[in-house]
Amino acid sequence: MAILALFSSPTMTKEQYDALRREIGWEASPAPGGIIHIAGFGDQGGIHVADVWESAEALNQFVASRLMPAMQKMNATAPSVEVYPVHNANAFAAVDAFKVKSASKPKAKAKPKAKAKGKKRK
Repeated sequence: MAILALFSSPTMTKEQYDALRREIGWEASPAPGGIIHIAGFGDQGGIHVADVWESAEALNQFVASRLMPAMQKMNATAPSVEVYPVHNANAFAAVDAFKVKSASKPKAKAKPKAKAKGKKRK
């Protein structure tokens, strides 16, 4: 079951968040089960994150194997977390502007088709 995870930390700065993004590399190597990640900062500072995951297990795996080790390495305080089952989710066409570009290899160019030999019909 998909879940919504809301993270909040009144002390995390934009600089710390950007350093965390670089350390974890989730845009270059997305976490299995992650559907969407949205982060914003309040007027008084502090981060607020909304994630949707395919399952609580996928979220827990990411937190244990990538997020918390990176936060500990950076000496960052763990955020508060609230998790809810997703009741409804919609993605609209405008979401395409925010999709992470795949790091896959470019496809090989197709070879030109050989021209058929033979007589022309009149």
